[in-house]
Amino acid sequence: MMVDTQESILRSIPVRTLPPLNGVLLIAILLFGSCNGREFPLFGLLEPRGGDTSGLETIQPFRESETLEFSEPTPFNIELDNSSQVVDPDAEEALLQRIYSQVAPSVVHIRVTTDFDHQFPEVPDEFYQQGEGSGFVLDTAGHIVTNFHVVREAEIVEVTFFDGLTARAEVIGSDPDSDLAVVYVSIDQSVLHPVVLGDSDRVFVGQRAVALGNPFGQTWTLTAGIVSAVGRTMRSGTSQFSIPEMIQTDAAVNPGNSGGPLLDSQGRVIGVNTMILSQSRSSSGVGFAVPVNIVRQVIPMLIENGSYVYPWLGISGTNLSLDLIEAMGFDVRQRGALVIEVVDQSPAAEADLHGSEESIEITGQELRVGGDLIVAINDHPVTRMDDLIVYLVKNTRSGDEIILTVLRGGEEIMLHVILSPRP
Repeated sequence: MMVDTQESILRSIPVRTLPPLNGVLLIAILLFGSCNGREFPLFGLLEPRGGDTSGLETIQPFRESETLEFSEPTPFNIELDNSSQVVDPDAEEALLQRIYSQVAPSVVHIRVTTDFDHQFPEVPDEFYQQGEGSGFVLDTAGHIVTNFHVVREAEIVEVTFFDGLTARAEVIGSDPDSDLAVVYVSIDQSVLHPVVLGDSDRVFVGQRAVALGNPFGQTWTLTAGIVSAVGRTMRSGTSQFSIPEMIQTDAAVNPGNSGGPLLDSQGRVIGVNTMILSQSRSSSGVGFAVPVNIVRQVIPMLIENGSYVYPWLGISGTNLSLDLIEAMGFDVRQRGALVIEVVDQSPAAEADLHGSEESIEITGQELRVGGDLIVAINDHPVTRMDDLIVYLVKNTRSGDEIILTVLRGGEEIMLHVILSPRP
């Protein structure tokens, strides 16, 4: 894989967009926060405090047999001056121009007509009638990938291609938990230019990142930056669960970019631009993309079945904070995922996993203590909740048996859990 000069420099250093059609959803996912010692809903494992315990699931793992076929792109023959740490501006411009020329024909502008009156009766209907976003062509069969929140409750979907052709589209599959959806267009194959999918497991901090989409309705806009962080677990904004291993970027991502591709320096898709953190509803340099390996995992099932089936563990939990470590008498170096609650009749309950039964108050904050501390899953170390989530996402499916290593009362025990489908 070719790594350009800028990526090499940065790698040597140690180390949703939001739908303009839905103001209420916008507020719901603009701001995220976490507090040590609080339980927080995460992808597939946790429940919101005081919420329904019937829907605690994890995403189905990515299996090699389910990989979408894709070809390697033609390498860019761009000469860079490796003797200097300053990127040649001409090479930079040439690189971005080539990415745009290669991928722009694969990107589409999506317009939707939606009736949100039954969901948000307090807001005037006309505010929600029209919406727009981005998407990209997956194959020559007419499948286009976008965000679930772009086409949510859509009655009419129109897709406009780079050459100006507009076609009616049909939503054939959606998954709120990963905020992904597939729309289908019946159109001549000559108009369809599929993207090349990359590998999000190989993405690194400092890598070049390029976003292509339709921010604020400004069609086929390219913005460039870097991958500023990897491995983020973020609430999807369209369900109570979160998306693991999201890619964070400082490439400008704004309302209308939702569903568009995040690209590497070779024009390969490494993620689907999905959300931003901002108080101004515009880019503040912190955008997030669903990793492309989640796309590989979820999209084939959406095409085949219209929905995605998740395995289910059935717990809520939290990371260990210093307060929890001191309250439970752990060594300061102890790490793991503390079980707060276990859902009745869940796989975790059947395996006799214990939740926290005591509460203490520290600095005005109530903390739940005394539950099992998960320190490993199938001998894979668990240092925080994210580790447990990511392992379940990538390596398990409904019906699989897993072995959890937990600390209970100062002793280490092994629990066998058989995962079940989401209730």
